[in-house]
Amino acid sequence: MIENLLCGMEMLFDSSSETELRAQENRYRNVNLKKGNLVQNSRAESSGVSARVYKNGVYGFSSSAEYSEEKVKAVLRAATKNAVFMDKKVGKNDVKTIVLPRGKFQLYKPIEDTEQNKIIEFCKQVDDYIQKNCQELLSRTVWYSENSMEKIILTSHGKSGQTTVQRCALGFGLTAETKDGIPVELYKSVGGFGSFDDNFADASHVYKEIDELYKQVMDKREGVHAEAGYKTVILGGALSGMLSHEAVGHTVEADLVKGGSVAGAMYGKMVASEMVNMVDFANTAFGDKAPLPIYLDDEGVEAKDAVLIKDGKLVGYMNNKELAAYYDMEPTGSARAWEYADEPLVRMRNTAILPGNDKLEDMIASTEDGYYLLDSGNGQAGLTGEFMFGVTMGYEIKKGKLGKAIFDTTVSGVAFDMLKTVDMISDKVDWYPNGVCGKKQSMLVAMGGPQLRCKIMIGGR
Repeated sequence: MIENLLCGMEMLFDSSSETELRAQENRYRNVNLKKGNLVQNSRAESSGVSARVYKNGVYGFSSSAEYSEEKVKAVLRAATKNAVFMDKKVGKNDVKTIVLPRGKFQLYKPIEDTEQNKIIEFCKQVDDYIQKNCQELLSRTVWYSENSMEKIILTSHGKSGQTTVQRCALGFGLTAETKDGIPVELYKSVGGFGSFDDNFADASHVYKEIDELYKQVMDKREGVHAEAGYKTVILGGALSGMLSHEAVGHTVEADLVKGGSVAGAMYGKMVASEMVNMVDFANTAFGDKAPLPIYLDDEGVEAKDAVLIKDGKLVGYMNNKELAAYYDMEPTGSARAWEYADEPLVRMRNTAILPGNDKLEDMIASTEDGYYLLDSGNGQAGLTGEFMFGVTMGYEIKKGKLGKAIFDTTVSGVAFDMLKTVDMISDKVDWYPNGVCGKKQSMLVAMGGPQLRCKIMIGGR
């Protein structure tokens, strides 16, 4: 738990500016086993304090790795001095501001620090299960990662409070080979928000996921190459989630919109089928806690859902305080920083396309010729909405039935064009809670979605 050295520091805030003072500690835990051998065992922490001052449309920022009363005062003075200097040089003066409710934010849960040896023994237990029950493998990998952040936030124009985010992930990779000796591999991770005990007190759900992944690896080693071309496909939740985050989500982050994203010219226009709705959820989704619940952002704004696409129309952006005022929108509380020395950026939280009314089995049965694409290993997208994603697992669809598994391939297109071809959406959302976004600085994110039937360009051999 971080000692609160920020109490009373608001007395030093410049009354003509907006000030954010943040103390932060990050913790990292990593364990990695390859074929039962421990190849990584690490624990690390970083902590410090930062101040950011907003004055007439410009920012001054300062940070220190030393967290003491003296350093808190020093970074506050430096950030204020930097803001005054920038204001003199830039002199915007006409920038709109937004009025936020003041007060204390109360929702704090201490981060639980699990003994490293307990984590290692659990990974060995999982590895033993794979070795005993998945015998036709070339190799296996088991890894564990844990990221946590604790922040104390003091602001002049928003809420102040103490927040924590803790997330744990257990991953496993299985590699087999085809009859021609070509390696095929698949990876999966489980876990999510909370401590080690929250996620892994019982290993039975992990074993179930391993069994499913092993079956897919065995199917894949008997697979075929996809036929290249513009095809009807059903995107699984992993791919619809990646599409939501990479190809759509980044284009509707307000800082990137202002920087020239394609979404700037599409606001208020149809960008998808009328069936498509998309939201970046703050802390609850579909009547339950979101996979990565965020309640207060690093600017002191209470987090709210950002409705992005409604009935096929682009209706909103994710924003911070400054950009909410610029676009005359309600603040979404989407500004987050990765480390104490990072400035808050507009970031996604839990981004997903909403479910529809179709059953997956009906979607498959009504597809004469196409592919069911289940998972992706990587991808890239630009601010034009163009994307290319790798597909690591999928099946043929022939006359309404699943056929052979397919080898690794790619899908590509322009997101807002592809979404207009959606004609069926399943009634179930699959969440992928262990994402890490790399926009300028890393950030924990979650993404997900239902199965979508659409048309897309797929690669072949």
